[in-house]
Amino acid sequence: MLFLKVFLIFSLFSSVLCHDSFNSHILPRPLIIQYPEGIETQFEKFDEEVESQCTSWRFAVETNNLSPWKTIPEECAGYVKDYMMGRGYKLDLERVSNEAGVFAKSVELSGDGKDAWVFDVDETLLSNLPYYIEHGYGLEIFDPVEFEKWVQKGMAPAIGPSLKLYEKVLELGFKVFLLTGRGEKLRSVTVENLTKVGFQSWDKLILRDSEDQGKLATVFKSEKRSKIVEEGYRILGNSGDQWSDLLGSFPSSRSFKLPNPMYYIP
Repeated sequence: MLFLKVFLIFSLFSSVLCHDSFNSHILPRPLIIQYPEGIETQFEKFDEEVESQCTSWRFAVETNNLSPWKTIPEECAGYVKDYMMGRGYKLDLERVSNEAGVFAKSVELSGDGKDAWVFDVDETLLSNLPYYIEHGYGLEIFDPVEFEKWVQKGMAPAIGPSLKLYEKVLELGFKVFLLTGRGEKLRSVTVENLTKVGFQSWDKLILRDSEDQGKLATVFKSEKRSKIVEEGYRILGNSGDQWSDLLGSFPSSRSFKLPNPMYYIP
């Protein structure tokens, strides 16, 4: 679509420059370009179409209707950037947090200390947006080496609405499990980062160990949830930014999907 815009503009310039034979000895004069009638309207319609297509694509991402993907569409780079940096992303995060909070308060806990809530970490509790700003908001293919360098800095900020929900869930008496696809070698920096930005008092932090490497996230997280249930816990709530955080076996009574149009994890 971007190519079409460039082609139209190039055609206009070519038409103007080729109208008369060019004489390099004539003093330069102001160049006045007269656009075809209605060209601004055409550009506006073109921009509207791109936005509509990218909105539709993001909807398919969030509803899990899209086939597995590795990068965002090139023509949607600006759209995803505007969404992530704008009010829309913040409102969506707040909506998910508020609805999860309403559900949490509606649950009558058993009182035996076995009612659990599971949280993912990346793009659920901690934001890696500073990293993705430098990597095209998902336009680049994911580089695990570069991402790990970012994680090792321990600089990921808290996602504000999620911190609010996290504190509410603890206050209500839920046992909190953090279930992340990060490797076990990142435990110390993950704990430090979480604690530094306000997440404390969880019951267990579960990361991938050596035997979990290579497993799809859906499989890995299903297996870990099964162990939580085997220990006698009831998983009543689950919050994550990927469908692989929420789907699979031993699901929660209610799941809450946070928005994330920047990457997909199967």
